[in-house]
Amino acid sequence: MFSGIVESLGRIARVEERPAGRRFWVDAPGVLADAHIGDSLAMNGCCLTLVAIENGRAAVEAVPETLARTTLGAWREGDDVNLERALRLDQRLGGHLVQGHVDGVGRVTTVAPEGDGRRLTLALPDDLVRFVAEKGSLAVDGVSLTVAAARGAACEIALIPHTLAVTVAGRYTAGTPVNLEVDLVARYLARLLEVSGAPARPA
Repeated sequence: MFSGIVESLGRIARVEERPAGRRFWVDAPGVLADAHIGDSLAMNGCCLTLVAIENGRAAVEAVPETLARTTLGAWREGDDVNLERALRLDQRLGGHLVQGHVDGVGRVTTVAPEGDGRRLTLALPDDLVRFVAEKGSLAVDGVSLTVAAARGAACEIALIPHTLAVTVAGRYTAGTPVNLEVDLVARYLARLLEVSGAPARPA
């Protein structure tokens, strides 16, 4: 379980093709001091398992299912990625509960200046629209963000300068694909309404 508060930016150092997927080596400053093989690490919002640690670099592996259903299939050497270690029970929950289970891939359609920050418009996959509500939480590439507006199959998010500086959000341009994880409570509420015979309506 994660909070959606990015600890540091990592960089993909090497991509290895494997018989059952790909292995990604990432330079991971600040998050490997107490790391062990088998630990969970969220990379752009996708919960992955550390399979090797060498000289300040960590390796994770992604199976074909993960490569196909997230942005990981497009990762290349030199790409920056958001990093967050799994939560401890004694930590403050600064964002919202994030599982690291990517629900779908959205796409940035516009990036507009707004004061010292920027406002993003995201195109949402059709099956996620009903889970996204104004003032609700949405994890975008693993970052806990608040939805500023929800309009049909799109939503808007206002980004502050700090988020732009310390996450990959500062690199977003029109057309950038992003991993999305909807709010855990919204997902379970929609399922409850579905099985009770009262399907949730789109926001």
